[in-house]
Amino acid sequence: MTIPKFKNIGIDTYKPGRSRAGKLKNIIKLSANESAFGISPKTRKALSAKSINSSKYPDSKSKDLRKELSKVYNCDFNKIICGSGSDEIIQMICQLYLNPSDEVIVPQYSFLMYRIYAKIAGANVVFAKEKNFKISAEEIIKKVSKKTKIVFLANPNNPTGTYLNTIELISLRKKLNQKILLVLDDAYFEYMKNKDYKSSLDIFKNKNNVIILRTFSKIYGLAALRVGWGYGSRKIIDAMNIIKPPFNVNQAAQTVAKEALKDKNFVKRSIKHNIFWANKIKIFLKDLDISTNEVSANFFLLNFDNCKFSAKYVFRKLELKGIILRSTEEGYNIKNKLRLTIGSKKENTKFISVMKDIFNK
Repeated sequence: MTIPKFKNIGIDTYKPGRSRAGKLKNIIKLSANESAFGISPKTRKALSAKSINSSKYPDSKSKDLRKELSKVYNCDFNKIICGSGSDEIIQMICQLYLNPSDEVIVPQYSFLMYRIYAKIAGANVVFAKEKNFKISAEEIIKKVSKKTKIVFLANPNNPTGTYLNTIELISLRKKLNQKILLVLDDAYFEYMKNKDYKSSLDIFKNKNNVIILRTFSKIYGLAALRVGWGYGSRKIIDAMNIIKPPFNVNQAAQTVAKEALKDKNFVKRSIKHNIFWANKIKIFLKDLDISTNEVSANFFLLNFDNCKFSAKYVFRKLELKGIILRSTEEGYNIKNKLRLTIGSKKENTKFISVMKDIFNK
């Protein structure tokens, strides 16, 4: 039987952080930067509420959720678009802007979906070198050509955990050609309490050539519901709404995300927990000669270059005990490193205990 010929896109499939370790049960998953607390109790009530009617299509424009977002972040309702995770917003941006032979610049080590969706749209992906695993505005500017249409970057960056400060970010936008779209991913902004940091939305809320991405998958613990949003120029958002799939954000996701925004105490507790444990784990790892980025988001990039054990060795030893970290060799091509999510108190305590056993401490 003849199979109709399909397009050869030529990309590496995205591989998410693993959630299984052989036949072991009660796995501690520290590979996907998910919420240490899961979903808040108040939000869980909304998830089980009778107001979610699964037999009817959801609001295609996510109006109630967008109204709540505009109120919480003091921004224009008409400049917000919601997606099935921020991944879908990335996809729509690439569909809207990119043609074959266009160029997209991404940092050398960056969220894999930027390059994947750009390649699917037929664009060429250009990588800007990083300096000590930090995004370099200078290196990005060096890579700009007449074909450059979009620059994608997350701040703080995934998987490195480093970030551009406010001055550096503003400088990057000024140095870029005004016709180049700068897409800034705020996925981890809630965790950032560093004095020299401001969220992209706070800085570029009124810029027409910047789109800001945000997600409910991290601090709000709604990863399974797939809901994110983007903020940009009214003209860009209107154009994205034309190509946006209908009913792309399900009703449960819209309802629960709206309630999650109201639970400010949950977010505060999550931030406090993250700062406490990130600092504690960083000090612990230093004693094992494992260096990390500074405390920023809810994860660390663990560097084993000066450690007596390799990243692969520690990864396997942890896995045998049911603890899964993210290997950065797959997809990111970062050698001898692992990415560690800051987990719950129980998970972090177990991680430290097992690491002590591995290193005979």
